[in-house]
Amino acid sequence: MYKVEITDRIYRTGIMAIVRVETNERAEEIATACINGGVDVLEISFTNNNASQVIAYLDKTFGDNILVGAGTVLDSQTARIAILAGAKFIIAPTFNREVAVMCNRYQIPYAPGCSTYSEMVEALEYGAAFVKVFPVANYFGPGFVSVLKTPLPNMPILSSGGVTKDNVHEWFVHQVDCIGVGSLLTKGSKEEIEENARFLCQARDQYRK
Repeated sequence: MYKVEITDRIYRTGIMAIVRVETNERAEEIATACINGGVDVLEISFTNNNASQVIAYLDKTFGDNILVGAGTVLDSQTARIAILAGAKFIIAPTFNREVAVMCNRYQIPYAPGCSTYSEMVEALEYGAAFVKVFPVANYFGPGFVSVLKTPLPNMPILSSGGVTKDNVHEWFVHQVDCIGVGSLLTKGSKEEIEENARFLCQARDQYRK
């Protein structure tokens, strides 16, 4: 699967589950619920030491039915570990040039966290597939996306945090390209996660321009 195809799939789904789990079993349960609800893109965070094992397990278990990537990737060594485990994209809370180079080498989409406009533009110059608006998206809300896209309307933006059932439609109205969602897609029972995933997808289909 090439970088352009992965990037397109992330955009088309428009919703990314941000997952932190202790066991493969819980990861499989979350993934199954998300897929059944229409969300087939999952970020497995390297805040947990077992992240590479979970990525490998989900990639083997679900194959092309899921797009699994790595999150909280702070350096190129971690990026390579994740890619070798089967990660199809790399997400980070920071922008790191060495990680960008590693991802370009393996043709893996990279979405670094950026807080300033200068940082965002530099990330794009280094080949970032998406700019992760972090941590400011959670504070400024959906309208911040429109502000960022005014001078650069084609900037691909991944939001992280601040998404609720009450405001999810606003993110798509303001033309976010993908929303990163934590609790709604990782907490509770499998049935609750599936219901939340379906709700988010319905908002995407109704409000995305």
